[in-house]
Amino acid sequence: MKIVDPRDKPGHDGSAINRVAFLAMNIRTPRLLLRALELADASRISLLAGDYDVASMTGTIPHPYGEEQAAEWIASALAGEEGVVFAIANGGLLIGCTGYRAFGEDHAELGYWIGKPYWNMGYASEAVRALIVYAFEKDGFDYLTVGHFTDNLASARIIAKFGFVPQGRQVRDCAARGVKAHCLTYRLERAAALAGFLRT
Repeated sequence: MKIVDPRDKPGHDGSAINRVAFLAMNIRTPRLLLRALELADASRISLLAGDYDVASMTGTIPHPYGEEQAAEWIASALAGEEGVVFAIANGGLLIGCTGYRAFGEDHAELGYWIGKPYWNMGYASEAVRALIVYAFEKDGFDYLTVGHFTDNLASARIIAKFGFVPQGRQVRDCAARGVKAHCLTYRLERAAALAGFLRT
């Protein structure tokens, strides 16, 4: 996977499918566009993230999740208060969100969700891979962290694909469930990533 200079012509060397392009805060992968959020995304985010099966696997998304709440979150993200956030789009349609929040200059924690109609299609893996490349290349972090609730087996499989090393267990709030839940945490060192999939 390579970072494409915006001046390159996509596919000029026949390897566009293995590339991630960064154009004006956009990240392009073979099937997805990771782009900046827009206020017009509120209804779509409310619909997809408001599904309990999605919200309950995140720490901060409540259930139910109204369009006004989604609009407030988008405004907060556009103001830079939510870290780095991307809408995940497929064929021009928003299907999820991903991003990261920095904790100091050396590391950040990743987060992501995909709407239930788009589960089991590899979209989360494709988006997370691109996000990891972006975070290491753009912000130069030493390492990245990520976590999932213990009952989120799908997220565990995604995290394992990219070489994250288990770090431990925490108890974190889950807004949708209205209770605290056990969360498994992981860490990926920049050097390990560079030696692995960032160079593939």
